Amino acid sequence: MIHHGGTEARRKLIHEELTDQVIGAAIEVHRELGPGLMESAYEECLCHELHLRGLNFQRQVPLPVRYKGINLDCGYKLDMVVEDALILELKCVEQVLPVHEAQLLTYLKMTGKRVGLIINFYVPILTRGIVRRVL
Repeated sequence: MIHHGGTEARRKLIHEELTDQVIGAAIEVHRELGPGLMESAYEECLCHELHLRGLNFQRQVPLPVRYKGINLDCGYKLDMVVEDALILELKCVEQVLPVHEAQLLTYLKMTGKRVGLIINFYVPILTRGIVRRVL
Protein backbone atom coordinates (compact mmCIF):
# COMPACT_ATOMS: atom_id res chain seq x y z
CA MET A 1 0.00 0.00 0.00
CA ILE A 2 1.32 3.46 -0.94
CA HIS A 3 0.89 6.31 1.54
CA HIS A 4 0.86 9.75 -0.01
CA GLY A 5 2.38 12.35 2.28
CA GLY A 6 2.19 10.08 5.32
CA THR A 7 -0.07 12.44 7.28
CA GLU A 8 -2.85 9.89 7.68
CA ALA A 9 -0.39 7.19 8.74
CA ARG A 10 1.15 9.54 11.30
CA ARG A 11 -2.27 10.53 12.65
CA LYS A 12 -3.19 6.85 12.98
CA LEU A 13 0.03 6.15 14.89
CA ILE A 14 -0.56 9.13 17.19
CA HIS A 15 -4.02 7.84 18.01
CA GLU A 16 -2.63 4.35 18.50
CA GLU A 17 0.00 5.63 20.94
CA LEU A 18 -2.60 7.71 22.77
CA THR A 19 -4.97 4.75 22.92
CA ASP A 20 -2.18 2.58 24.36
CA GLN A 21 -1.39 5.21 27.04
CA VAL A 22 -5.04 5.49 28.05
CA ILE A 23 -5.49 1.71 28.17
CA GLY A 24 -2.35 1.50 30.33
CA ALA A 25 -3.80 4.09 32.70
CA ALA A 26 -7.14 2.23 32.87
CA ILE A 27 -5.37 -1.08 33.58
CA GLU A 28 -3.49 0.60 36.44
CA VAL A 29 -6.76 1.90 37.93
CA HIS A 30 -8.39 -1.53 37.57
CA ARG A 31 -5.36 -3.23 39.11
CA GLU A 32 -5.59 -0.92 42.14
CA LEU A 33 -9.37 -0.99 42.61
CA GLY A 34 -10.59 -4.25 41.06
CA PRO A 35 -14.10 -4.62 39.61
CA GLY A 36 -17.38 -3.79 41.34
CA LEU A 37 -17.27 -0.08 42.18
CA MET A 38 -19.43 2.65 40.70
CA GLU A 39 -18.50 4.17 37.35
CA SER A 40 -17.89 7.57 39.02
CA ALA A 41 -15.10 6.09 41.19
CA TYR A 42 -13.29 4.71 38.15
CA GLU A 43 -13.73 8.02 36.32
CA GLU A 44 -12.23 9.94 39.25
CA CYS A 45 -9.26 7.58 39.55
CA LEU A 46 -8.71 7.42 35.79
CA CYS A 47 -8.60 11.22 35.67
CA HIS A 48 -5.93 11.18 38.37
CA GLU A 49 -3.95 8.52 36.50
CA LEU A 50 -4.16 10.46 33.19
CA HIS A 51 -3.02 13.59 35.02
CA LEU A 52 -0.03 11.69 36.45
CA ARG A 53 0.86 10.64 32.90
CA GLY A 54 0.69 14.23 31.63
CA LEU A 55 -2.33 13.71 29.38
CA ASN A 56 -4.89 16.47 28.82
CA PHE A 57 -8.54 15.50 29.17
CA GLN A 58 -12.03 16.86 29.67
CA ARG A 59 -14.77 15.20 31.70
CA GLN A 60 -18.53 15.11 31.16
CA VAL A 61 -18.29 17.06 27.90
CA PRO A 62 -21.71 18.33 26.74
CA LEU A 63 -22.73 16.90 23.37
CA PRO A 64 -25.46 18.88 21.64
CA VAL A 65 -27.59 17.03 19.10
CA ARG A 66 -27.51 18.74 15.71
CA TYR A 67 -30.96 18.53 14.18
CA LYS A 68 -32.03 20.30 10.99
CA GLY A 69 -29.30 22.88 11.29
CA ILE A 70 -29.60 23.70 14.98
CA ASN A 71 -27.88 22.40 18.09
CA LEU A 72 -30.28 21.07 20.73
CA ASP A 73 -29.30 20.31 24.30
CA CYS A 74 -30.65 16.81 24.81
CA GLY A 75 -28.62 16.15 27.94
CA TYR A 76 -25.93 13.99 26.34
CA LYS A 77 -22.43 14.11 27.80
CA LEU A 78 -19.26 12.33 26.75
CA ASP A 79 -17.66 10.68 29.79
CA MET A 80 -14.19 11.85 28.79
CA VAL A 81 -12.25 13.26 25.85
CA VAL A 82 -8.47 12.78 25.98
CA GLU A 83 -6.09 15.12 24.12
CA ASP A 84 -9.11 16.44 22.19
CA ALA A 85 -8.85 13.31 20.04
CA LEU A 86 -10.02 10.20 21.88
CA ILE A 87 -13.54 9.65 23.24
CA LEU A 88 -13.77 7.45 26.34
CA GLU A 89 -17.01 5.91 27.48
CA LEU A 90 -16.68 4.27 30.87
CA LYS A 91 -18.96 1.42 31.88
CA CYS A 92 -19.55 -0.89 34.85
CA VAL A 93 -21.79 -3.48 33.23
CA GLU A 94 -21.79 -7.28 32.99
CA GLN A 95 -21.07 -7.01 29.29
CA VAL A 96 -20.70 -4.35 26.64
CA LEU A 97 -23.78 -4.53 24.43
CA PRO A 98 -24.22 -3.59 20.76
CA VAL A 99 -26.20 -0.52 21.92
CA HIS A 100 -23.08 0.73 23.77
CA GLU A 101 -20.98 0.32 20.63
CA ALA A 102 -23.64 2.04 18.52
CA GLN A 103 -23.67 4.92 21.01
CA LEU A 104 -19.89 5.32 20.74
CA LEU A 105 -19.99 5.29 16.92
CA THR A 106 -22.73 7.94 16.96
CA TYR A 107 -20.67 10.08 19.37
CA LEU A 108 -17.69 9.79 17.00
CA LYS A 109 -19.82 10.90 14.04
CA MET A 110 -21.39 13.77 15.99
CA THR A 111 -18.03 15.12 17.20
CA GLY A 112 -15.96 14.44 14.09
CA LYS A 113 -13.48 12.49 16.22
CA ARG A 114 -11.92 9.37 14.75
CA VAL A 115 -11.21 7.06 17.70
CA GLY A 116 -13.19 5.97 20.74
CA LEU A 117 -12.86 3.46 23.54
CA ILE A 118 -15.43 1.77 25.72
CA ILE A 119 -13.77 0.72 28.96
CA ASN A 120 -15.83 -1.66 31.08
CA PHE A 121 -14.36 -1.83 34.59
CA TYR A 122 -16.75 -4.60 35.73
CA VAL A 123 -14.67 -7.42 34.21
CA PRO A 124 -12.05 -9.46 36.13
CA ILE A 125 -9.37 -8.78 33.45
CA LEU A 126 -9.66 -5.27 32.05
CA THR A 127 -8.30 -6.02 28.57
CA ARG A 128 -11.44 -8.15 28.04
CA GLY A 129 -13.58 -5.11 28.81
CA ILE A 130 -12.12 -2.75 26.21
CA VAL A 131 -13.73 -2.02 22.87
CA ARG A 132 -11.92 0.24 20.37
CA ARG A 133 -13.80 1.80 17.48
CA VAL A 134 -12.41 3.90 14.64
CA LEU A 135 -14.35 5.93 12.08
